[in-house]
Amino acid sequence: MSKIETKPASSTWSAVEKGIFRFLFIYFLLQAIPLDWKYYANVFSIHWLHLSYGDIFNISRYTPQFLSGRHGWAIGTFADWILIAAIALIGAIVWGLRDKKSGNYQVLYYWLRVIVRYRLAIGIIGYGFLKFFPLQAPFPSISNLNTAYGDFTDWKIFSMSLGIVPNYESFLGAIEIIAGLLLFWRKTATIGALIILVFTGNVFISNLAYEGGEHVYSFYLITFALFVLSFDAIRIYNLVSLERPTEPNRFKPLLTGNQQIIRIALKSLVIFFFVLLYGFKASSGFRHNPYQFPTTPGLARATGIYNVSEFRLNKKVLPYSATDSVRWKDVVFEKWATISIRSNRPVLIDSANYEQVFEKDQDRDYELTGTTGRHYYSYSQDTINHTLFLENKNSHYKGEKLSLKYTRPDTSTIILSGIDRNKDSIYVVLNKINKKYPLLLGRRRVLKL
Repeated sequence: MSKIETKPASSTWSAVEKGIFRFLFIYFLLQAIPLDWKYYANVFSIHWLHLSYGDIFNISRYTPQFLSGRHGWAIGTFADWILIAAIALIGAIVWGLRDKKSGNYQVLYYWLRVIVRYRLAIGIIGYGFLKFFPLQAPFPSISNLNTAYGDFTDWKIFSMSLGIVPNYESFLGAIEIIAGLLLFWRKTATIGALIILVFTGNVFISNLAYEGGEHVYSFYLITFALFVLSFDAIRIYNLVSLERPTEPNRFKPLLTGNQQIIRIALKSLVIFFFVLLYGFKASSGFRHNPYQFPTTPGLARATGIYNVSEFRLNKKVLPYSATDSVRWKDVVFEKWATISIRSNRPVLIDSANYEQVFEKDQDRDYELTGTTGRHYYSYSQDTINHTLFLENKNSHYKGEKLSLKYTRPDTSTIILSGIDRNKDSIYVVLNKINKKYPLLLGRRRVLKL
């Protein structure tokens, strides 16, 4: 058994304090410790010999999903919290009826605070590295740069606004990482919690203002930060606001022998896995495998935006029309295997707006989520027969496929021909536009129109 530093007899808690603690103890344990089988199903499905930064991120972002979520990596809802609160209330009542002797729960409070500190640290660092190595909000794609401002959702505008300032994004990530590291040590945990409260509070408000999908999870982290901060909140108030002499709470278990070795080993393992290994994997991923955009190379020397100078449908020339839902207006070839087509054809918006780290190119949909005005197609190439096989990436248009032959009479022209989604024959002449983007040139470069 561990030896305990005890406080004077005056540390006996009131009945109200003990009742509140019983509720909070059960509530935060249920919030912090994964009990959802879906979560463990995903953990055991990870290829641990080829662990990626996305796997570690998904592990770090646990939230209870007793009433929500189709899989263990999804974001929970406040309905789950209500259920947990109900369980905690019942548990606290039963606990109180059975425990009439305890004067306080100092030891349990200490260990609950350890669990909450580490859970909060892991959660905030999980997002911190995605920002520090600007992965979460990448620089806008060519298609995004050629989409009307009004065709974006509020969330997508916010994300792209962060993506055009990668140094600022890295700064935000560094703040999260530093705050998370402070939580691993008891003496600096309050400072870390205070930083997180301010930082994540802003994230929570931003998600509400821009209709993001992370408001539940950001508030989840806020509640953990409030619990950690509450340990020293009154002492900070007395010291800073009332200017009274204040003594810190030095209560802690004294671990001996193997207990101390186990504590150091577990702490070292957590820091190695969620800080050192995760940071290394995220750095490598930023250089070689950023998760928002596909990595499969597109058609060689085709990257750019193209004007549709000629469009034939069933051998009939369709002149340019701003209202024609059939004729294409322009086409973008990304450097990866995505083609986006702008026309007047309506687009059902794919509004997935919470963080998802996908390994497979076909699942990476950041370029099209939160935007209308363009249809996005992933494609594969048959370079021998000069054929592109296109498939609509939008989840609302599953099964929409095109097979198009391509010829390149010169370096700035691509001619496509084949069958469209309605089984009509099309013939399209694309002329590359030598377009310059001020965002890429920088503020101090002269742009000649």
